[in-house]
Amino acid sequence: MIQKLRSLAEKYRDILSYLFFGVLTTVVNYLIYLPIFNLCGLSAAVSNMIAWVGAVAFAFLTNKPFVFHSHDWSAKTVIPELTKFVSCRLASGVLETGILLLTVDCLHWNGNLWKLVTQVLVIIINYVGSKLLVFRKK
Repeated sequence: MIQKLRSLAEKYRDILSYLFFGVLTTVVNYLIYLPIFNLCGLSAAVSNMIAWVGAVAFAFLTNKPFVFHSHDWSAKTVIPELTKFVSCRLASGVLETGILLLTVDCLHWNGNLWKLVTQVLVIIINYVGSKLLVFRKK
């Protein structure tokens, strides 16, 4: 039984580690978004853009070594990876901000709930983008 679990964990290691760090990235995003949206009273879209910057920085610094096992920190490797990473995250960030703008800022739906809904979508999109475009194995 233990060997079977270990085998499954190894088989799905990339997805499990991505989900783990995806949850942590979501926590970072929320820790920035919630006070800005709820306490400062900024719009959901603006609050999301600010939170996005912190979350993307955290995600790159954790995903690169721990999820996609890219350990070369030389400028020749990091600059292209970072450029592709931010580009992929920018696409999902624009989608997330657009959804929040429509649902929360225009329709006045619950900004805390819709932030959570969009995070699920963003985690899926970002995993696919990172796996296929940014940290693909050579």
